[in-house]
Amino acid sequence: MKKNVTIRIAFTVLSVVTGTLSLHAQKTPGELSKLILEKDSIFWTSYNKCDTALNAQFFSEDVEFYHDKGGITYGRHNLVMSLQNNLCSNPNFRIRREAVPNTLKVYPLEKNGVIYGAVMTGEHYFYITQNGKPESREGHASFTHLWLLKDGAWKMHRIISYDHHPAASR
Repeated sequence: MKKNVTIRIAFTVLSVVTGTLSLHAQKTPGELSKLILEKDSIFWTSYNKCDTALNAQFFSEDVEFYHDKGGITYGRHNLVMSLQNNLCSNPNFRIRREAVPNTLKVYPLEKNGVIYGAVMTGEHYFYITQNGKPESREGHASFTHLWLLKDGAWKMHRIISYDHHPAASR
């Protein structure tokens, strides 16, 4: 009897997990957009706080980051180390990213009716706090992120950050 209960519980758990993974792969464009925007928000909150451990969880192992001013960074480890050693290394200098209102868009990628990825585009401002002075808006840029669903998890695989310029120039 105890063995049957254990088997039933295991089957129920397996069914829930399988169903959940299936739901992730079958999201509607609206549900997908909400999901990616939520992940984007958490990602940038961790970026703004220099929480590189949390930040790393959003990148695929083979992430590629293309920056029009800083070049290419290959791999999660290298990208996280770049953040730690550059933007997050000086306590007297902080950069904060904020999305430009009404510019974020999410486009589903699908095959045979199954959503397997998303392209997110938008613009953002960058604010700098330096040596205890008040924060100032310094930069503006555009970005494109390729999110892919792999093994039940949404991860950024390609990041393109471009058109960097002073915030006041436009």
